[in-house]
Amino acid sequence: MPTIDVIIELSPESCLAHYEGRVGQVHAHSLDGRRVIFPAEALRRVVTREGVHGIYRLTFTVEGRFESIRKIR
Repeated sequence: MPTIDVIIELSPESCLAHYEGRVGQVHAHSLDGRRVIFPAEALRRVVTREGVHGIYRLTFTVEGRFESIRKIR
């Protein structure tokens, strides 16, 4: 399965907008400079009271659909 490592820096307020559905997608940059867009609902798995901060590995199906997210740093 394809993976991409992205940098995510979102405040608690930004996470709330994603959680409430006011924002449907997350825009991030990969470590190699590519722009990545994935479903905001993925953040529910990694959000904390401080927001979402760090480097995360996104996994996609071979068809390019989002599958999972996990923090790597």
